Amino acid sequence: MKTPKQLERYFKGAANHWRIAILLMVENNKNIAVEELSDNLAANFKTISQHTRSLVHAGLLNKTYRGRQVAHSLSPYGKAFIRFMKTF
Repeated sequence: MKTPKQLERYFKGAANHWRIAILLMVENNKNIAVEELSDNLAANFKTISQHTRSLVHAGLLNKTYRGRQVAHSLSPYGKAFIRFMKTF
C-alpha cells in the first residue's frame, strides 16, 4: 500500500480534465507526441505540453525523445490509474 503522501502525488497529478483526457488518449495511442495530443484534443500546444509535464512529474506518464518530438506512454502507475478511473 502506498503512503498517503504518495497517493496524493498521483491524485494531484491527474486532477484536471485535460490531464484525464491526455491519459485516456495516451492509453489508446502509445508513444503519441505532444503535437498529436494537442491536435487530437483540439487544444493549445503549450497547454498540453505543460499538462504532460505535470503527468510525467507525477509518475503517470513516461516520455521519450524522438528527434525533436517528445513521445509519451503510460507508466505502470498510469495504467493502474486508468483502471481505477474506469472502475470509479
